[in-house]
Parts: sequence; structure tokens; C-alpha cells
Amino acid sequence: MDDFKIRPYTKKELALMYFPNSQPRTAVNHLMAWIRRSTQLWAELQTMEYENTCKAFTPKQVRAIVEQLGEP
Repeated sequence: MDDFKIRPYTKKELALMYFPNSQPRTAVNHLMAWIRRSTQLWAELQTMEYENTCKAFTPKQVRAIVEQLGEP
């Protein structure tokens, strides 16, 4: 990916970067499955006040995701 930036992203935005050939809902489901499978990442996001109802990730949360999953 060209110059990935750490900034706020909606779940859909970030998910489509990881799964560009998927429908938006499917991409979000896949991304969240990856995140939940990484127990360390999931725990870290929860300490950053992430909740299932959040529609977007903060820059700090995006950084944690990219550190664990790699750049999209």
C-alpha cells in the first residue's frame, strides 16, 4: 500500500484496505475476526476503550492493529 497513514478510520474503511475484493460488511466481519483471534490485540484495544458498537478506530487503535496485523 502506498504510504499508509496512521489516522482515524471507520471500520469499513480499514476493513476494505485489508480485504479490497470483499463487500463492505464481509470485509468488516473478516477484519473483526482477525482482531478477535489475536487475543493480545483484542485485549489492547479494550484498554483503549474500544467497544463492539464503535464505528471507527482512533489513530492509537489503528497503530495497534497495524503493529499486530501488518499494514493493509
